[in-house]
Amino acid sequence: MDVKKYNRIKLWLGILSSAIFITTIILILITGFGKSLENFIREYVSSDYLVFIIFVISISIITSLITFPINFYSGYILEHKYHLSNQTLIKYLIDKLKSLIVSLVIGVPVLLLFFYLIKNYPETWWLFFSITMFFISVVLAQIFPILIFPLFYKLKPLEDEELTGALKDLAERSNFKFSKIYSFDLSSKTKKANAALTGIGKTKKIILGDTLLNLLNIDEIKTVLAHEIGHYKLKHIPKNLLLSTIQSFIIFYLISVIYKNSVNYFGFDSVSQISALPLLIIWGFIIGLFVTPISNIISRKFEYEADTFAVKSTDLSDSFKSALTKLFEKNLSDKDPHPFVEWYFYSHPSYKKRIQNIDKYLLSKENFKEL
Repeated sequence: MDVKKYNRIKLWLGILSSAIFITTIILILITGFGKSLENFIREYVSSDYLVFIIFVISISIITSLITFPINFYSGYILEHKYHLSNQTLIKYLIDKLKSLIVSLVIGVPVLLLFFYLIKNYPETWWLFFSITMFFISVVLAQIFPILIFPLFYKLKPLEDEELTGALKDLAERSNFKFSKIYSFDLSSKTKKANAALTGIGKTKKIILGDTLLNLLNIDEIKTVLAHEIGHYKLKHIPKNLLLSTIQSFIIFYLISVIYKNSVNYFGFDSVSQISALPLLIIWGFIIGLFVTPISNIISRKFEYEADTFAVKSTDLSDSFKSALTKLFEKNLSDKDPHPFVEWYFYSHPSYKKRIQNIDKYLLSKENFKEL
């Protein structure tokens, strides 16, 4: 099976989907369609907030319909072509419907808050919105394993007593506290394997995909869990939260400045004019192009550190290497992508770089012993 071809197709489909999305937004802006849509909605609706929500949903429907063929091919057809998906078409569409409902439940209140802020505080909306998004992120991190994750997967306590005991022993030796270890039916959707530590505070859970449990032996699973524990012990979660908050403040500030200075150029009266908001999306997209590689560089650094922690805390370097090998092969991940592709798009290091990082640590450990 051509792994590189699969990853290349996946990458280009993602780029194409993003390009079509932003091109559609640009056309909505420059053709005057946005203004016509807003005027049409106002013929039937008087409330600015309701006009705003209907406008946003209408634009979302348009862009979703246009990008659906590419996203459907990437998420469903391609996954079946490479024998990775276990989903029927009906189950795939049901999952998409669930995602839409969750997005609406969370997104509509956030959007209404955003419109309230930009309408009433046109100069400082970015500051209040950034602060709000920080608290929303914390709340979502807490409720995700309790309310959202179970909508898509069935969680149950891990039944393998030997494995449970080994993982609890590892957690205790790492001074890592958690409530229970769970398995979830990842195989109901995909043949790929994965595991994670999800939630924060009292909602923190260790979750292991059933595909991973069937793929790896006990020592390999221990190293995978040690990697995840490493993220917590090395304070990657609060660091990520802090960095994303700082990033959010900077991005929203830059967007607000560029947006305010370009609104009149595109023929709009104010920053809160509803049909001008696609311009906000365009500037956000452009700024995001520059932010993406920076975020990924930081993310890869944290992954290297968690890998080193896994090897150091378990002393099972061979098991961790074999776990990585099995996971990369099972998930059809490109072990050695083009350097630019890895630098720009990858939030996790490639297999080749991760193995090199582990070997570098082991060599430094041996050199230290000799001294």
